Amino acid sequence: MKRYLPVRIVLLALAFSAALFSSTSFAQTSPDAVVKGAVEGTVSAMKADPAARGGDMTKITQLVQTRFVPATDFQRTTRIAVGKAWSTATPEQQKQLYDQFQTLLVRTYASSLAQLRDEDVKFKFDVPTLDAGAKDAVVQSHVYSTGGDNPVRYRLEKTPDGWKIYDIDMMGAWLIQVYQTQFAGQLSKGGVDGLIKFLTAHNARTAE
Repeated sequence: MKRYLPVRIVLLALAFSAALFSSTSFAQTSPDAVVKGAVEGTVSAMKADPAARGGDMTKITQLVQTRFVPATDFQRTTRIAVGKAWSTATPEQQKQLYDQFQTLLVRTYASSLAQLRDEDVKFKFDVPTLDAGAKDAVVQSHVYSTGGDNPVRYRLEKTPDGWKIYDIDMMGAWLIQVYQTQFAGQLSKGGVDGLIKFLTAHNARTAE
């Protein structure tokens, strides 16, 4: 007489196998494929959503959070932008810095994407030339719209979870470099708590 596994156990086993396969596939994805999936996935979701297509920034920001942020390592972005002060901050201060800075970055990127909601855009992502064992890569992308070719560069690091975006050049300057200068000024005036207060106040203003 044959014995059959309970359906619940079979489903759990299949789900676990799928998760392993998905994790392995993602870890092997090339940096340009990660950027392509994150960018095109976000823009497609934005164009398919009536509220986002109508300019609802809350909805656009939400789509960036769910579609784009998983492909990023904004904690690394925060550590680099804050500089030496990161190592002197308490775990709670580090969490607040990361939370507030990620909010700022997400809203900045969402504002940039919002300009494309009514545009018939096409994307091109150049394949970077990588040395064997490379851990850092820059992907050059091109956004073709009525305004012509708008280049955007993405810098990625290879992590145990695959390639992750940690810096973006949207207007001829890398975000980390821009914020390093701003943060240094705030840190010199008010330390880590002063920078947290600055970021919190900035995010509160942009949310209005």
